[in-house]
Amino acid sequence: MSPRMDPIASRRHFLRFMAASPLLAGSGAFGQGVPGHEAAIADPAEALNVFDIEAAMYKTAPPAHVGYLTTGIDDDATVRANREGFQRLQLRPRRLVDVSRIDMGIELFGTRYDSPIAIAPTGSNKAFNHGGEIAVARAARAGNHLQMLSTVATSAVEDVIAARGAPVWFQLYPTNDPAVSDALVKRAERAGCPVIVVTIDVVARQNWETLARLRRADTRQCGSCHGLGIRDFVARKPNFDGIDVSRISNTGATNLTWDTIKRLRDRLSAKLVLKGILAHEDATLAIEHGVDGIIVSNHGGRAEDSGRATIDALPEILAAVGGRIPVLVDGGVRRGTDIIKALALGARAVGIGRPYLWGLGAFGQPGVERVLQILRRETQAAMQQVGAPTVKDLVPAMVRLPAGVDRP
Repeated sequence: MSPRMDPIASRRHFLRFMAASPLLAGSGAFGQGVPGHEAAIADPAEALNVFDIEAAMYKTAPPAHVGYLTTGIDDDATVRANREGFQRLQLRPRRLVDVSRIDMGIELFGTRYDSPIAIAPTGSNKAFNHGGEIAVARAARAGNHLQMLSTVATSAVEDVIAARGAPVWFQLYPTNDPAVSDALVKRAERAGCPVIVVTIDVVARQNWETLARLRRADTRQCGSCHGLGIRDFVARKPNFDGIDVSRISNTGATNLTWDTIKRLRDRLSAKLVLKGILAHEDATLAIEHGVDGIIVSNHGGRAEDSGRATIDALPEILAAVGGRIPVLVDGGVRRGTDIIKALALGARAVGIGRPYLWGLGAFGQPGVERVLQILRRETQAAMQQVGAPTVKDLVPAMVRLPAGVDRP
């Protein structure tokens, strides 16, 4: 990377933008009075919450990387909505319940995990720390968390499974070339992935305005690392090794239909989960097409700017599914109370994305471990406070929904 402008001036410009950003003004470190990060922690053990880790990451990461992490689409309305959705929900605790022992364990497709906190798939982890997805896998192993690995990970699926010490779920960007999808799925199944998670919400070109603005504050030439086109981008990702990517024009697929899902279902021996379902009609169709699970997700607000939180969409999906297949949810999860709200409504597990990348970017594997530790601690305390000794004791009556949201 070669500098194009004075780095001190660049940093000052970057911090002024971040301090004024409507995206960050009400959530995380910038909303808590540390826009210059003078008080950012130097050790993950000092973190009181995940926002402390966020501030530490922003202190060291280059502006473009912060922009990549924080950006949503257009006005970033959906990014904000994901947080606000959880904050609107109120808990209704039950008293005089023995909560001296808390069991946060869950089971998904025959595998038990020690908590309902799942590691959602995120790409290019080595951009934030050289340990990349391997460091994340080792942190997941320490807490026995479900880990989902992105198609565009910077570590090969076989290496991540070895580091995790157990199978991971493989997230599939279907691309516009079915032959590429088939090759990716075959590789994941050979590696031992028991579940293929198909991302279905990346169909239009993403207008990442926040990223574009923060790139202007960066001092580096980024083309040498990221490439100049989609084929160059995917060719650098280990999971595409040996696959002909010459016909790829995007990682999403504008021609993706339910026939595509049926075709995948017929070819797979692994379980098939759809990530990106937000309407009850599609949840019903998913079951009709043999899908084994659903992740209610809006890509963290990065794929579309509907302004609707995933936690607000969750009840109608649960109602349509009626308990026939597991439903997971991600987007905007920052606290243990967020996690138990989703579980009480009926989600089987809750995914996190940005928070563990904050930990990875700030401190590597110890940072990821600290983020997961904080969320486990908060979840346990929240379960005790509402009177739920096990995850199964978290029930819809413990959550008060805002007006206009129907209970499943």
